[in-house]
Amino acid sequence: MSDPQNPGTKPSSVADDEIDLGRLFGLLLDHKWLIIAITFVFALGGVAYALLATPVYQGDALVQVERRSTVSPLGDLAEVFGQEGESSTAAEVQILQSRMVLGQVVDRIGLETVVQPRTLPVIGNFIRRHGIERPEFMAGQAFVWGGETIEVGRLDVTQAWRGKPLTLIAQGNGGYQLEHEGQVLGAGEVGQLATLAQGDITLRVADLEAPAGAEFTLLKRSRPAAINQLQSRLSVSEVGGGRNSSTGMLRITLTGTERAEIRQALDAVTETFLTQNVERQSAEAQQSLEFLREQAPELRAQLAQAEDALNDYRVEMDSVDLSSESQAAIEQFIALEQQLNELEFQEAELAQRFTPNHPAYQTLLRKKRQLQQERAQLNERVNELPAAQQEIVRLTRDVEVTQAIYVSVLNKIQELEVARAGTVGNVRIIDEALVGEAPIEPKKPLIVVLATLLGGMLAVGLVLVRGLLNRGVESPEQIEDAGLPVYATVPLSDEQQKLVRRVKHKRDRHASEIATAVLAERAPADNAIEALRGLRTSLHFAMLEADDNRLVITGSSPSVGKSFVSINLGAVCAQAGQRVLVVDADMRKGHVHNAFGGRSKNGLSELLAGKLGLEEVVRHSTQEGLDYLSRGESPPNPSELLMHQRFSQFLEIASRQYDLVILDTPPVLAVTDAAVVGRQCGTTLMVARFQQNPVKEIQIATRRLETAGVSVKGAILNAMQRKAATYYGYGYYNYSYK
Repeated sequence: MSDPQNPGTKPSSVADDEIDLGRLFGLLLDHKWLIIAITFVFALGGVAYALLATPVYQGDALVQVERRSTVSPLGDLAEVFGQEGESSTAAEVQILQSRMVLGQVVDRIGLETVVQPRTLPVIGNFIRRHGIERPEFMAGQAFVWGGETIEVGRLDVTQAWRGKPLTLIAQGNGGYQLEHEGQVLGAGEVGQLATLAQGDITLRVADLEAPAGAEFTLLKRSRPAAINQLQSRLSVSEVGGGRNSSTGMLRITLTGTERAEIRQALDAVTETFLTQNVERQSAEAQQSLEFLREQAPELRAQLAQAEDALNDYRVEMDSVDLSSESQAAIEQFIALEQQLNELEFQEAELAQRFTPNHPAYQTLLRKKRQLQQERAQLNERVNELPAAQQEIVRLTRDVEVTQAIYVSVLNKIQELEVARAGTVGNVRIIDEALVGEAPIEPKKPLIVVLATLLGGMLAVGLVLVRGLLNRGVESPEQIEDAGLPVYATVPLSDEQQKLVRRVKHKRDRHASEIATAVLAERAPADNAIEALRGLRTSLHFAMLEADDNRLVITGSSPSVGKSFVSINLGAVCAQAGQRVLVVDADMRKGHVHNAFGGRSKNGLSELLAGKLGLEEVVRHSTQEGLDYLSRGESPPNPSELLMHQRFSQFLEIASRQYDLVILDTPPVLAVTDAAVVGRQCGTTLMVARFQQNPVKEIQIATRRLETAGVSVKGAILNAMQRKAATYYGYGYYNYSYK
């Protein structure tokens, strides 16, 4: 406590713009149970969410994409262009995720049809997952419980009904009724094909295990929507391999809430992927086969024509034998023409796949020009032979070359037919679909930990923010730093709380706390009363300099404990042998009379109005030497009554008859009554409540009184509590000595 005789001394305190870590730590200690409670609530919320959230499972399958071995009429020359053994893993990944493959999966397992049971809010899915059976009191309700299922074998709707939810209501004994937005579309039986909505809906329910009244929602999605939904759950990644290498092993992963549906969908994806791969390989062989079959008749005709020309020339020239040089030239011609012919086939195929600027196409053209140059050189050598030899060489060349090419084409046709019949594709299923037993989501331990941490952080943040925003005074030093000495620090009394009851009048917005007894009489050894005895001692010396024996007890705002201090200070002064008069100068809401067990009427307002005399309004208490004056009936003009000459006369008489006159006034910042009363009294004390009145508010109230000519002698810090925030932040100490 500061020394009231030396008000100029100001203890050091933490600056307003600094953060007092000790106080923050104390705030956390003071609100530890609130923090624990909030954290516990969040932890329970995390547990509830982890238990109620629908689990998400994951299944996977492994397929291998082998190095492509494409059947082509190009033969071994395909190696020249780097096409043989080309890895197609990246392309196969895109094919796996394409609408072509997934669309076939949607059609195959009927993903366009969505069946959703109507469940209880929040806990419905939990009930169904754990197989909790329907209780008797829920009989006939629309909600679906554990063990109640439906299997839709077929649902066909017209385009107008796609995307519209249909409500299927079980009727019992295998019957059902179909509705849309309350409109009945028709009825059907389990296992029978039903035509509903005037033929727009065809429905066959394969199985229905649910009591009458249970509802299921059926929805026929559009095919693109079903494909997109499947794509969002599917992921494909290559297993192993590095940046520049590929293993060809693809891991197909699918997530969902139903394990059976995941396994079925994964199997359908892998089987559809394998089937389309085989069909694609067979289609390539078929395309090459058709190309060769188109060339075979032309080659056969060219061969027949060349043979006829050779025979005619031999007959005409009466047979001509080939020299060894001519025979060698013919063999070279055959080799060159075969290569050129194969290049023609290859060019025809590349022209369907690439532009002439493609590197593979350019390589082919260079190879073709080289062979043509060799053929031209060979022709020049043939031109040097005798005329007869030249002609026979050319005719024989045409026959041999065409025959060799024709035979080669026939052989390739047979090879392609065999290859097409035995096409197996380059995709193998290594691991079939397997769905994990444990869900991948939600991660229950992680959710509980995160919820607990979040609750703890929010609780700590809430406490710290409230503490930082709360500018209520917490120590006498804060008031003294504002230039106002503190005469007493009154601790919060548990016994006083027992004497308080809450009263709310119709005209009041909030309830008021009213004391029903005098604490100094009920518990004279209470710490709060001991603090008021210290105030009594301090006032004895402080009022020696005053012009009179009148003491004004006021405050900046309501509910700070002005009446408590006034009543009990009067009681302890009376116990010391003084004659004390406690005056309730709050003629609006004063309740001093309640502490003495009296009534408000016939009090100060009647005295000032001239209706009653002083002897008629002053009342005696059970404490010897202590009298009080109630507020009286609430007047319409209390401030004007206080400014009347009768009030000054009353104070003069009371000062002569009593050793101490204590006046309990209304709040300074609410009404002007305190300033009117204070001008006629020598000593005024300001009551501030712990953690309620900010220092700024106390300063404003003090300046307002000083402006009215009232000098505030000091302050009383009421309802002080022993808190860790105060202890660590300001070093407040409070002891009891009994």
